[in-house]
Amino acid sequence: MGRYVIRRLVQAVAVLWAAYTLSFLVLDFLPGDPVSAMAGGGLDQASVDPARLAELRREYGFDKPLLVRYLDHLGDAVRGDFGNSVATGQPVASTIGDALPQTLALTGAALVLAVVLGTGLALAATYTTTRALRQTLLSLPALGVSLPTFWVGLMLVQLFSFRFGLVPAFGNDGVTSLILPAVTLGVPTGALLAQVLAKSLLTTLDEQYVQTARAKGAGRLHIHLHHALRNAALPALTIVGLLVGNLLAGSVVVETVFSRNGIGRATVSAVTVQDIPVVQGVVVFGALVFVLANLVVDLVYPLFDPRIVVATATRQRSLV
Repeated sequence: MGRYVIRRLVQAVAVLWAAYTLSFLVLDFLPGDPVSAMAGGGLDQASVDPARLAELRREYGFDKPLLVRYLDHLGDAVRGDFGNSVATGQPVASTIGDALPQTLALTGAALVLAVVLGTGLALAATYTTTRALRQTLLSLPALGVSLPTFWVGLMLVQLFSFRFGLVPAFGNDGVTSLILPAVTLGVPTGALLAQVLAKSLLTTLDEQYVQTARAKGAGRLHIHLHHALRNAALPALTIVGLLVGNLLAGSVVVETVFSRNGIGRATVSAVTVQDIPVVQGVVVFGALVFVLANLVVDLVYPLFDPRIVVATATRQRSLV
């Protein structure tokens, strides 16, 4: 078990390093000059005082060679320092920290909704004995995944805010303003979860041990919840990291559609003004969340299926 944990930790660190390195290189080679934009010249460097440009380049380290800047910034990032925003001058960590609570509230509500919706739909589709109803329920996840997030958000605003006036359309004012964004973000995520779980349940219900439980007189609901669901949930558990990634990526669109202050809108604003430190900080933060989610799944998975650790140990011994 110890080797398994160490291996997963090393992989997590490698993913974070790769995310930081790729984001640094991509952002550095983008066209435009963030220092000129910060100085008020936009893309036109000729309209900015050259002395002011040189001062800002020296202050933000843009006067150094690429490799030196990379190593300097990497060392700072390891200590949690991603520099200051080019647009506001505030520390990147503070910018992300100020926006984080609203995004956590949104993604948390969307994740709960997705789990409830996805699990309920998968159980209902695999429990019913009516063929037409089963096929209808099994087709709903594909529809939910295919619908564009921004379109769903706009339709919900048009219907429940503008037409019926039930909930606020925009802003961060209380729990009611969280309902439509959470539904917009949670529906496609729940649909993805329902797809995986329903397929796994259908496969598990044909297993020999389930047939044995039926032969012993166990009820259908008992078999579904106590025999099939636990094993069928393992494939769904493995995509938790993907679900978290979808929620973070979707928050950019949802927070923009509903005018919510959060990491998504902060990212859009940073990209618009070429605020490279903030963009890179958000990229690394997203990678960190993704890595932590997958790391938790990797550490919890052996509790449900001890064969994972045994298989890993066997492979390691075979390589020695």
